[in-house]
Amino acid sequence: MDAIRFAGTILHWDPGKESVLAVVDIPAEHVPVLGGFTQQRARGSLGGAEFASNVMSASSGRLALSVSKAMMAASHLAAGDEADVEVNGAGRD
Repeated sequence: MDAIRFAGTILHWDPGKESVLAVVDIPAEHVPVLGGFTQQRARGSLGGAEFASNVMSASSGRLALSVSKAMMAASHLAAGDEADVEVNGAGRD
């Protein structure tokens, strides 16, 4: 697959529980390239730091990239920050 590039804000999945999952919403125009609203593995970079993570469907017809604490630390980013994201592999490829 060709790499997908976008910018998005890192948000807590549940704003009341900052110690749990964070995500970046994937723009709607990229959802078909990633196979639709299915949970799957994804590889790429967040703020220039490489990652292996998951994409998953979220509420209101959104697709989100799971952002771990390790991913945020490696990219020197935190919840609330705008991040440059590149996804260059999804699924089993």
